[in-house]
Amino acid sequence: MSKKLKKRLILTAILLILTALSAYGFSMKTIRYTVKTNKFDQSIRIVFISDLHNCFYGNTKQSKIIREIKEISPDIVVFGGDVIDAYGGTKYALHLISELSSKFPCVYTPGNHEEMRDDKDEFYAEVQKLCPVLLGNYEEMKINGIDVRIYGVLDDTAWGKKKTQIEECFDTLDDGFYNILLAHQPEQIDSFLGRNIYSESQFDLILSGHAHGGQWRIPKLLDQGLYAPDQGILPDYTTGMYKYDNTTHIISRGLARPMRMIFIPRIYNRPELSVIIIN
Repeated sequence: MSKKLKKRLILTAILLILTALSAYGFSMKTIRYTVKTNKFDQSIRIVFISDLHNCFYGNTKQSKIIREIKEISPDIVVFGGDVIDAYGGTKYALHLISELSSKFPCVYTPGNHEEMRDDKDEFYAEVQKLCPVLLGNYEEMKINGIDVRIYGVLDDTAWGKKKTQIEECFDTLDDGFYNILLAHQPEQIDSFLGRNIYSESQFDLILSGHAHGGQWRIPKLLDQGLYAPDQGILPDYTTGMYKYDNTTHIISRGLARPMRMIFIPRIYNRPELSVIIIN
């Protein structure tokens, strides 16, 4: 075998390995969580979509993710922020919200990337045409005969207001409902639990994203990943289910796989479509 042919074979093998790793690292995985409650005897099935960053799955019509969600047949679909990027287009995310909201009840809370955009108000207006946009408020609904309130917050700072978004939500908490909080940034968990305002009321379920699973994960060594925004190196809150008294906190690894991340691939950290069963 000539040296030239040998080099070509080695290069081809490397490219095939990198392609396989990229395909695996970028392929969506459905993760199911079971949450127990003593508030009702029926069950609620939620699909939680976080950190899409305007990516698409299957094709630009989101065929794969829509097909998967149809098979899951959720009672509600919730969007937990960063469905688009801080820059670039919005059509793939809007198409997904449009398709799903025509088939299932949906609610949406933005993330930090939406807030960084100059056209965020226009984007929120487009989403509002499709489903409720939650920012310091809640949507009340009945699911399988169960009274549910879904709240949404983006940050825990007042931005010139008398109260933060999370304080406004705590003001209206009612234990007669099953209370769900969409709160994008998991490192703000103390605020979401009301510890900063010494609230005696608690949300039943908190859903977060933002941390992308810590980007590089090594099972049993780096279970929470290597790095997460706003947490830095060796973060504490990037993936999984946490329990705080009567509150369950679930953090999705999210669905981000934009091409700008190609040089920082996801390792042992496939994009996550979250399914939460409450019973």
